[in-house]
Amino acid sequence: MTVRSDMQTGTASGSDALAQDFVQFAVECGVLRFGEFKTKAGRLSPYFFNAGLFDDGAKLGRLAQFYAQRLLASGMQFDMIFGPAYKGIPLGTALTVELARLGHNVPFAYNRKEAKDHGEGGSLVGAPLQGRVLIVDDVMSAGTAVRESIALIQAAGATAHGVVIALDRQEKATEGGQDVNHSAVQFVRRQLGLEVCAIARLDDLMGYLAQHSVAGLQDAAQQVRAYRDRYGVDEQD
Repeated sequence: MTVRSDMQTGTASGSDALAQDFVQFAVECGVLRFGEFKTKAGRLSPYFFNAGLFDDGAKLGRLAQFYAQRLLASGMQFDMIFGPAYKGIPLGTALTVELARLGHNVPFAYNRKEAKDHGEGGSLVGAPLQGRVLIVDDVMSAGTAVRESIALIQAAGATAHGVVIALDRQEKATEGGQDVNHSAVQFVRRQLGLEVCAIARLDDLMGYLAQHSVAGLQDAAQQVRAYRDRYGVDEQD
């Protein structure tokens, strides 16, 4: 089955109401926090997005609504969903259920980190990988999970077609310990040839902070802006 929409608003912008609602939701859930956090690249980030804290049925259900709304609005076409272990498994499951509720019932599969040597065996669980596969994840730091997913999908004879994530950090990736002039999202688009759809971007977070500075977030807004100035990427593809 192909899921698509006639709407063509797949990427978030600073004035995007859906993105602003999502940022507020993430803040209220404690998923999006402000302070000083060390990233995988060794940078000190003024914010941290931990999708593992969408940790009950109500939060996951609302999160799935955001994913589904953004995805259907993007016009992206795909035939099934794949959730890479580990965070991609609950995210992909919730999204698949929400899409079915909206009338778009598609197959779903996920992988194990370690292959099973009994029962059905193998590292893949769920529907057979076939057609155009959509990968679901929370954020994309280095694109490692995506590349691993692509290898699994191609080995099964299917096509990795796109990725949907919750937050695009819009910051430079690192290669060999050095900053490069593209983000992980841009790498996946340009080098791997996949479509990428994000519920919100760092620019949306900055817009939220600017609108809520009276709520004691003035320092956070300044720190996030400085971080964007230092590590942000040129969005011109």
